[in-house]
Amino acid sequence: MLPPMSGAASVLALVRPVSPRLADCELMEIERRPIDAGRAVQQHQKYVATLAELGARIEHLPALPEHPDGVFVEDTAVILPELAIITRPGAASRQGEVESTAHALTPHRPLRRIVAPATLDGGDVLRIGRALYVGSSARTNRDGIVQLEAAAGPCGYRVRAIALQGCLHLKSAVTFIPPDHVLLNPDWVDPGLFAGLQAIAVDPQEPNAANTLTLADSTLVSSQHPRTAERLAGAGIRLRFLEVGELHKAEAGLSCMSLLLEGGGA
Repeated sequence: MLPPMSGAASVLALVRPVSPRLADCELMEIERRPIDAGRAVQQHQKYVATLAELGARIEHLPALPEHPDGVFVEDTAVILPELAIITRPGAASRQGEVESTAHALTPHRPLRRIVAPATLDGGDVLRIGRALYVGSSARTNRDGIVQLEAAAGPCGYRVRAIALQGCLHLKSAVTFIPPDHVLLNPDWVDPGLFAGLQAIAVDPQEPNAANTLTLADSTLVSSQHPRTAERLAGAGIRLRFLEVGELHKAEAGLSCMSLLLEGGGA
């Protein structure tokens, strides 16, 4: 997630179109339900349009129709101001997604790569200042965390592994809302890990509500999580609502569908 800023004109958002095979996506913690691919495309287009409305410059990665999860570009890289770390996703079916991301990032950042036997999903990495919290999950293994630390440590980042339960990625359980809040599900991640920040718990009836995306002083939230949104609004956080229900069926959240690069303006 990005630190607070007055605008997003210097932010580049990398996005990828929804695959017509979205219904064949990888799932871990939720039951498979029918997905309306056409509606998912419409919801994704609105998501991209909202990023543009908030000032981000949009770059479309090549379509990967053969990759059902290709729209979830967050998992293919970890973006830091100093470099980009190309991941090796924990689902083997997704490992072919990373090269087009690497190609797009080459003009913007020096690249480092996670290599076998390591696995690392970008959705398991939460940056807060100079700290990188990394979910030890079914998709991110110990070797992946060690290689991330080797890449990011020389730039002054501290890497902290976090055990998860009941969710796919760390960012399913917690996201950072600058300048000083975290939204989290306390059943999935220990709030005590984020001492010094103001923790807001999701509404118990909305266990999947912790994933948000903040850009240009606005925090994007799913319209399917109104109770949690009330808690955020009560903390003085400016909200923008998006309908992403079809994408939720693919175990996705709002951060999953973009890679944001600071200093990415034209």
